Amino acid sequence: MILCITHSQDFYTIDRFFQHLSSKNIPYFRLNSDKLNHLQKISISEDSFEITDGDGNSIHSNNITGVWHRKAWRMSVPEELDQEYEKIFLNEYAHLRYNLFTQLQHLPWINPYETEKKMDGNKMLQLKIAQQNHLIVPPTVFTNDEEKVKAFFEQHCSGKAIAKLHGVTRKTMSGENLISTMVIEQETLENLSDIIYCPMIFQPYIDKEYELRIMYIDGEFYTGKINNSENADWRVSHQDYSWIPYELPADIKINLTSMMKEMGLYTGAIDMIRGKDGKYYFLEVNPQGEWGMLQKELGFPIAERIADNLIKRINIHE
Repeated sequence: MILCITHSQDFYTIDRFFQHLSSKNIPYFRLNSDKLNHLQKISISEDSFEITDGDGNSIHSNNITGVWHRKAWRMSVPEELDQEYEKIFLNEYAHLRYNLFTQLQHLPWINPYETEKKMDGNKMLQLKIAQQNHLIVPPTVFTNDEEKVKAFFEQHCSGKAIAKLHGVTRKTMSGENLISTMVIEQETLENLSDIIYCPMIFQPYIDKEYELRIMYIDGEFYTGKINNSENADWRVSHQDYSWIPYELPADIKINLTSMMKEMGLYTGAIDMIRGKDGKYYFLEVNPQGEWGMLQKELGFPIAERIADNLIKRINIHE
């Protein structure tokens, strides 16, 4: 049985994944991370656990053969809970969730849990590994120091920079509920004093021909191109973009594969841009990034290939 860790509002990508498992008669259990709380009965011993969800469906860890950590959300807090206990509630259920996940570390995961956490939580490490694998990365600084930003701007940015938060939560395929990536220009530099409260990543603004969303699955590439040359990020633009299939150059594929293997990731949604200078720039990889729009608009069999990759590794493991 494959355990799929997601959230109650997830659809399409997870549905396609389940359809493919059903076509192969492989059982699965959907665990909604935001409902992994008082709505479920959970018991963990030193070497196993058992869960019964709100609908009465039960699973024992001994029956789990592989795991897809699709996307985890913050736990829902019961309305009747006194506010002063909310922090304790969330803290203890977070610990319970972590204990539960680590019971399964010996099994194949679509991405190993601890590896995924490390890579998703460290964009600067991503850039370092990308550079070591012969990918071009923009000069970057992650800082809360206003003077460092100004010095970086003068040295690298030619009058225009990009500022973005490290841990932005991407909630939808369409870009709704996103915090915007900001464009920084000379006059904006005078309004950075509040950066001490919110450190940000700064990079030069790169004049681009287009953006690429690349879904990597253990050496396979499913790439969509979006002709956004004017806006900082297509996900927060109000323009109606369409995806176009794109074939990456062979050397970029080789370097990305080498990078992903060094990161220890089997899958990930990679963002790159093609600059007007003809160069490909690596921006980031999101192990839980969105790819449903590529499957929906371009017909890429991404959910099926993710499932097949996990099934193959489960069979080897057994």
